[in-house]
Amino acid sequence: MKKRFSILLIFIFILVNNHVFAGQKQKTGVGTKAPKKAEILFDGSEKMLHEKWIYWEGPRFSAQMPIKWKIVADPVDKGTVVNSNDPAAAGGLYGAADIVTKKEFRDFRLHVEFLIPNKGGNSGVYLQNRYEIQILDGDSTRHGLATVINETESPYFAYNGVGKWNAYDIQFRAARFENGKLTEKPLVTVYFNGEKVHVNIPISQVWGGPNSGLDGGNDGGKGITDRPGGIKLQAEGHDVLYRNIWIEELDLKKADTDF
Repeated sequence: MKKRFSILLIFIFILVNNHVFAGQKQKTGVGTKAPKKAEILFDGSEKMLHEKWIYWEGPRFSAQMPIKWKIVADPVDKGTVVNSNDPAAAGGLYGAADIVTKKEFRDFRLHVEFLIPNKGGNSGVYLQNRYEIQILDGDSTRHGLATVINETESPYFAYNGVGKWNAYDIQFRAARFENGKLTEKPLVTVYFNGEKVHVNIPISQVWGGPNSGLDGGNDGGKGITDRPGGIKLQAEGHDVLYRNIWIEELDLKKADTDF
């Protein structure tokens, strides 16, 4: 009897633990470290900035290599970060000095931390150099902070504010094609400072025209093509700082980005 009872207890323990571990959320938010399988895209160093990033040479490109984004002291914590305020983008000339990873991606989990030092600070994180997750202090419209731009409402409530670090944790599934035709729209789930704010959002197009990224000039941004793209950070002539950027490549068979 005792033996049977002990076996039953062990079985229940295994079931409970499997349920707990299966239900655990992946870590998100400021300070989240990269898992072992992830690739570090920016660690605060000038070496990694030049090793893994280049300017995106779009229609409005007017900068010159090497990248002019400055490595500066972290205003909150120890270490160094990069400032997106490139002189070529002065006055908000987007597309003039954006930087993009040399490596291109399809499905992935991405972590990006940013700090806006001044009111109205503007930049953006582009998935596949196409789809923007907006960074814009003071704007809570569908074009504003933490939106899947022009596709969702702004979850402004989750913003830590000017002068503080913020984090986007993003899981993205690229568009799917058959015989060259779009069959499934790209999907994205976003955590903003640890709050799940967008879940399985289908993205209808590339917004902003040809200066915004890949396929922006194809059929008004609706002509998405079947090719990977890099992670892009936007230069808007504003002081927006970045640190702790990493990515984990995925292969999402199902049309589900929730995590």
